[in-house]
Amino acid sequence: MGRFLVTGGAGFIGSNFVHYLIRTTEHHVTVLDKLSYAANPASLAGLPTSRFELVVGDISDPGIVDQLVRSADVVVHYAAESHNDNSLFDPAPFLQSNIIGTYTLLEAARRHGTRFHHISTDEVYGDLALEDPARFTEATAYNPSSPYSATKAGSDLLVRAWVRSFGVAATISNCSNNYGPFQHVEKFIPRQITNVIDGIRPMLYGAGNNVRDWIHADDHSRAVLSIIERGRIGETYLIGANGERSNKDVVELILKQMGLPADSYDLVPDRPGHDLRYGIDSTKLRNELGWAPEYADFEAGLDATITWYREHEAWWRPQKAGTEARYMAQNNTSKKAPRTTP
Repeated sequence: MGRFLVTGGAGFIGSNFVHYLIRTTEHHVTVLDKLSYAANPASLAGLPTSRFELVVGDISDPGIVDQLVRSADVVVHYAAESHNDNSLFDPAPFLQSNIIGTYTLLEAARRHGTRFHHISTDEVYGDLALEDPARFTEATAYNPSSPYSATKAGSDLLVRAWVRSFGVAATISNCSNNYGPFQHVEKFIPRQITNVIDGIRPMLYGAGNNVRDWIHADDHSRAVLSIIERGRIGETYLIGANGERSNKDVVELILKQMGLPADSYDLVPDRPGHDLRYGIDSTKLRNELGWAPEYADFEAGLDATITWYREHEAWWRPQKAGTEARYMAQNNTSKKAPRTTP
């Protein structure tokens, strides 16, 4: 049994990882989360107090970070500002959390010799052409296109530098788009699902042709633990489930699975700098660590996700009105189309 410190563990993929650890291991888990709008302590409700605790605090606070890292065997760094559209309106929080926060954690891991795993995104690589058969690999050059992805790229490079310069025992994983339980309703799939539940027509940027590579959060959690347990220090691993789908395909599938005509959505003008396609080549992870996705069937995983949101309205309903009001305010400011796609 070890002691895991999970930053951002009240957020979407962080909370799924915490549930996975509690369910499948004997580890003790401490979550450090500042409980911003995108976090929800209800996502951690019911976990055993003998093996879990939530500490409310900021990863940019050296005092609380040092105290928690000192008592941890492993730091798993999920905490990040992560919404592309929000980064276009105000990049400052992204710099503070994703750059300064990561630096603060790395310095603590350096002082205490703590194993460190950094969660990142495929968005650091920019995008691919829609018809290009290539996918991102660990050797793909960084080419971020938004303040969000630029700060995540910066945080990745900090981790690499702390490994090389100071010997921090760290690994990095860059993952494709996650879906599943506990995802904030501002994000693409849960927003479309909850809009349909509320009788609101989904909206897509452009023609809806932008492609994302989807992976269920449980498969991401399994991959992260595999890297922590068996990955090579200093290495980067890309996590993907061969789940490439266009936004149009995803919305049409959601509508069909929820009993509505597949064309019950509207197209709106595209947003600036909208990445065309993401695609992950996870060969290194699969060959070195023997990982493979359990949700290889995207339609089955999406159907399970729709069921979860139908059955957990009490979890997402308090977020919904505030999210829609924030989108409305942004739209009124920018005079652009509603921001609904990843």
